[in-house]
Amino acid sequence: MKAEVITLDSKKAGSVELPDDVFALEPRADILHRMVTYQLAKRQAGTHKTKGRSEIQGTTKKMYRQKGTGGARHGNKKVPQFRGGGKAFGPVVRSHAIAMPKKVRTLALKHALSAKVKAEKLIVLDEAKSKDGKTASLRGALTKLGLKSVLIIDGAEVDDKFALASRNIPAIDVLPVQGINVYDILRRDTLILTKAALESLEARFK
Repeated sequence: MKAEVITLDSKKAGSVELPDDVFALEPRADILHRMVTYQLAKRQAGTHKTKGRSEIQGTTKKMYRQKGTGGARHGNKKVPQFRGGGKAFGPVVRSHAIAMPKKVRTLALKHALSAKVKAEKLIVLDEAKSKDGKTASLRGALTKLGLKSVLIIDGAEVDDKFALASRNIPAIDVLPVQGINVYDILRRDTLILTKAALESLEARFK
């Protein structure tokens, strides 16, 4: 499948061939959902923690005699029933990551790219570079292209001036090709791939 290449000035810059085994698949919502769940679970810190009964500092002496008080039977004050006592079945430090085969992760990325092509939300850019590094210039160029929510994927390295110009524009993300992922592709309305990014992706999926 062929795709037109444009510049930031909305001018045509030739065309490129998109491999069908990456950009022409029928997107499967179940695979995309699994991948997004995997990514969001993996990024959770898992540092939430409460103290259990054994971790509370205090005496273990029985509060009062077992019988004859007219009240319930109790041992020490570290039990969950009392204020300052340990939490019953509270959260502990752990990893929230779930297992996902590498082949499924690769397939999910292909499906996400194919979904953008099918929705006609994929743009191939000649290069992502800024001459002056000014936010206003880049905002004007994106507005001219009719773009508001965009993920821009560049080659192995992102142009410093382009990154500087884009970082203050809401809903505009810029990533090197190594950082491409399903969640970021789906959370933005339009995906922009530079020619350098396309070459890297083709080499990656071979």
